[in-house]
Amino acid sequence: MELSFLAIALAAMVFVTTVLRFRQNRKYCLPPGPRPWPVIGSLNLLGPLTYRSLHELSLRYGPLMSVWVGSVRVVVGSSADAARMLLKSNDEAFIDRPRLNIGRYLFYNYSDMFWAPYGAYWRQARKLWHTELLSERQLKLHEHVHREEVKAMLRDLHAASSMGRAVAFRDHLLMLNLNVVSRMVMGKKYVAEGASSVTTPEEFRWMIVELFVLTGSLNIGDVIPWLNPLDLQGYIGRTKRLSRMMDRFLEHVLDEHIERRRREGDGFVAKDMVDLLLQLDEDPDMEVRIQRDGIKAFILDTISAGTDTSAVTIEWTLSELLKNPVALTMATEELDRVVGRDRLPTEGDRLTYLQAVIKESMRMNPATPLLSPRRCRRDAVVGSYSIPAGTCVAVNVWAIGRDPSVWEEPNDFRPERFLDRSTVDVKGQDFELLPFGSGRRMCPCMGLALKMLQLTL
Repeated sequence: MELSFLAIALAAMVFVTTVLRFRQNRKYCLPPGPRPWPVIGSLNLLGPLTYRSLHELSLRYGPLMSVWVGSVRVVVGSSADAARMLLKSNDEAFIDRPRLNIGRYLFYNYSDMFWAPYGAYWRQARKLWHTELLSERQLKLHEHVHREEVKAMLRDLHAASSMGRAVAFRDHLLMLNLNVVSRMVMGKKYVAEGASSVTTPEEFRWMIVELFVLTGSLNIGDVIPWLNPLDLQGYIGRTKRLSRMMDRFLEHVLDEHIERRRREGDGFVAKDMVDLLLQLDEDPDMEVRIQRDGIKAFILDTISAGTDTSAVTIEWTLSELLKNPVALTMATEELDRVVGRDRLPTEGDRLTYLQAVIKESMRMNPATPLLSPRRCRRDAVVGSYSIPAGTCVAVNVWAIGRDPSVWEEPNDFRPERFLDRSTVDVKGQDFELLPFGSGRRMCPCMGLALKMLQLTL
């Protein structure tokens, strides 16, 4: 009897969902896309590499298409023109974020800049990122940190290679970026022995890796909301566990900084991002207070945006250079000619070919192949289509970088193409190359990432 009731309830739910979806599709002139199944939408068409699956679908349905992911409608842009319409022409309409479980449980109920909904808090957070926390002045103040950590990594690599051991280069790159971010944000390295009394270096490494895994995973409850309480993948349980461990660690970091401020009294000088955030939280002129949870969420933003993506980009770039010995020779010759072998590069060094190598690597292998999802705040018109409020929007940066109508021989690694197109950059104004996104929601850690890339490579 109970089973029959459940079957009837499920059938009714599927019927109502299908009818509502059909009626809404008739009301709006939506971009074309695959016909969805009840409940799962087009999840059956998405493989493990979602961006490649969406690229294949775009070849059939066009550069602007609608795809139902579970019960969530997603409009996907897969060309430079589509990206321009979504991220520039309609930036204000598509400036919000979907309310996903990762933002709720790990980022202190959307208290960070990345997941915060559009409004006064987000506008203030964005302003702080660009004028205070990761301003050009702050990046220059911490240049010595980058250089010291790069030298330390080179020493570790030399020691490992001299002993004839295999080197897991990705691990070294991850630790390099993590150490730089830790020192800039929290004032010291937390993967060193004795750095924290509440978290061992091994636990800290595990937390960072788990953070990257969870932020890059699809939680089925986010796209089929009535499955959310069941937590079929264990995603919410893992997120809550990581949140508890991270919170214990971040509380310790804040307490350390507050104690140093108390100890130094009037002679206190802000040394890192946490110091700045604690000062800003007490500023009476702030429109909205950041509060303690907001400070912790900002720290997590910087760790997640400034660590793994940079390491991935460096690894891909080196991989492409090793597969293309001519490009490797040209990059090495330029470094020898401009920098020499007695020092590390500086921002003032004119390394035209190396910059072209970095751009070409980002074109072919963007660290974020699909830009993080946005949410439509209100009904919007995109080209000849109408997009209803609540629709999610994604831009397939990987597909744009492989578009043969924009790039000649797009699957070949050819840095020389950026010597001919030297005005094309990665700062969000050239929509054929968008590794950091575009508009007001583009990656706030772009400046830090670009400095790390040039210095490390």
